[in-house]
Amino acid sequence: MTLVEPSRARTAPPPPKAVSPGRQVWQMFRRNHSAMAGLFILLAIILISLVGPSLYTVNPREMVWMPLTPPGQSEYVLGTDYLGRDLLAGLINGGRVTITIGVFAAVLTVLIGVTVGAMAGFFGGRVDNLLMRVTEFFQVLPNLLFAMVVVMLFGPTLVNISVAIGIVSWTSTARLTRAEFLRIREMDYVKAERSIGAGNARLIWKVILPNAAPPLIVVAALSIGSAILFEAGLSFLGLSDPNAMSWGRMIGDNRPYILDSSWGVTFPGLAIFLTVLAISLVGDGLNDAINPKLRQRQ
Repeated sequence: MTLVEPSRARTAPPPPKAVSPGRQVWQMFRRNHSAMAGLFILLAIILISLVGPSLYTVNPREMVWMPLTPPGQSEYVLGTDYLGRDLLAGLINGGRVTITIGVFAAVLTVLIGVTVGAMAGFFGGRVDNLLMRVTEFFQVLPNLLFAMVVVMLFGPTLVNISVAIGIVSWTSTARLTRAEFLRIREMDYVKAERSIGAGNARLIWKVILPNAAPPLIVVAALSIGSAILFEAGLSFLGLSDPNAMSWGRMIGDNRPYILDSSWGVTFPGLAIFLTVLAISLVGDGLNDAINPKLRQRQ
């Protein structure tokens, strides 16, 4: 029998390090080229909206040149609107307001939808029936008309516009949350938590909701794009904050001159299109990265 010297004995390779769920999601997301392109565009738009006003200091509300000057025919590269205001300055400054409205409205949408859906899916019975009837009532209302009524009653301020968008857009989030809670509340680990005395609040917010979060994160991301489009629609109809410059307001202000000077509507419309497209690409990438079935295929 031959003895193997300890120094020459083969050592087993160390076990592979466990990859955190967050790193797995990022690795999956990074492989999606369209999602990365959308993330790059979105970060660029946000950076321009935050830093641009300090670099390009033209006041977007002041008349700086002849009205309705086409792009490239003056020192203002994108031309001017019907009042002679610089369109480039309006785009740079309006991005901050537009994105803020989208984020605030999306947060309100998710808060209302998750709360209603969680209560309905967790308790069931009469609570579920009551909350779903309320959800159906809001779902059958014409969203745009309802938002117009809210804005007209309380005034076209940024807060009121964001609230109006939020309270008419939460129904799909509530239904998705309810479906996830109905599925997860019957899982063994939820029953185990209940058996050791966990209260309803802990089960809802610390046990079920974290496991129902992946699809809700995707919905929250996509809600920002929907809110931006909603704000543009309200502004096109003249229901925008007169004290704030946004892309939607730029479209609304220049819509009477769309046939004679289309650039006043085209450039802010293109900005909205690129932003919503980028958000949609990021949302689709998150959906693919968070979905465990798709992640296992990679």
